[in-house]
Amino acid sequence: MKKIALLIHEDVVLSTVAGALDMLIHTNRYLQSIGKPPAFKITLAGEEQQNNLLHVATQFLEYKTLDDAADADLVVIPAFYGNPDLVFKKHNIALEWIRDMYQQGAELASLCCGSYMLAQAGLLTGKTCTSHWRDIEDLQQRYPDVNFFSHRVITDQDGIYTSGGAFSSLNLMLYIIEKVCGREMGVWASKMFSLDIDRVNQSHFAIFEGQRCHSDEEILKAQTYIEQSYHAEITVEDVAEKVNMSKRNFIRRFKKATQNTPLEYLQRVKIEAAKKALERNEQSISSLMYETGYNDVKTFRYVFKRLTGLTPQDYRRKFSREA
Repeated sequence: MKKIALLIHEDVVLSTVAGALDMLIHTNRYLQSIGKPPAFKITLAGEEQQNNLLHVATQFLEYKTLDDAADADLVVIPAFYGNPDLVFKKHNIALEWIRDMYQQGAELASLCCGSYMLAQAGLLTGKTCTSHWRDIEDLQQRYPDVNFFSHRVITDQDGIYTSGGAFSSLNLMLYIIEKVCGREMGVWASKMFSLDIDRVNQSHFAIFEGQRCHSDEEILKAQTYIEQSYHAEITVEDVAEKVNMSKRNFIRRFKKATQNTPLEYLQRVKIEAAKKALERNEQSISSLMYETGYNDVKTFRYVFKRLTGLTPQDYRRKFSREA
């Protein structure tokens, strides 16, 4: 039986805790119903044994302090509300416990922005990680030695698992159920909880908002110009000229400020405009392609799928109400 400790504190996003609990508990119940032993022993672990966050009456669940939960095989770190720096300061004991548990051999799994806790504990250096797509830019700036993959739903490296944003974190719980119980139980859980068992990409959910968390005024001006002129045939040289820089210096500063080259940024702006047009479902794909500054269908389809994981047609079917 795998011992799982779900970290709880007053700032956790309860849906990530409750979702994980539901999946683990119902998997145990199903296993018992077919004459097999339960796969998971589940603990809600916090700084204090008593908590007013979740009270679940079940034979599979118990409440423990962090010290008493030190025998866990896997620690699940839920998402949290609030400013990360304030959360780190407030729950420093939990951060130290997470670090100690990994050093003692426990596996760790973060749900959604719970990856902040892993990174802050110094456990993601040199490792792959995903998180909620909206947090990736901030995470990259805080932890440059971590390999962030915003498009992934799950990462698994050296006993550390991370998940994509919000309810896509349930896909990580599905992954863990399959890993512990086997493919057959993974398929059962996929059907029971209506989750795509092989889902690997969350790019089509991302909203590109422009990487503006920097203080380079000239690059901010360049970003504004790109966002206002993306539909025209602008070049990197055009944008560099607008901010009075050489092309080489402009590319260097742009990449340093935004983590994207100017061309990558332009493509992301164009594709975000195309996504919104597809969601409105008011134009043909050829028409909106031209309006977003593309002249070649093959190039447009390639870039769109590379950035979203879907073809334009599939994206329209998925997100257009009238499709």
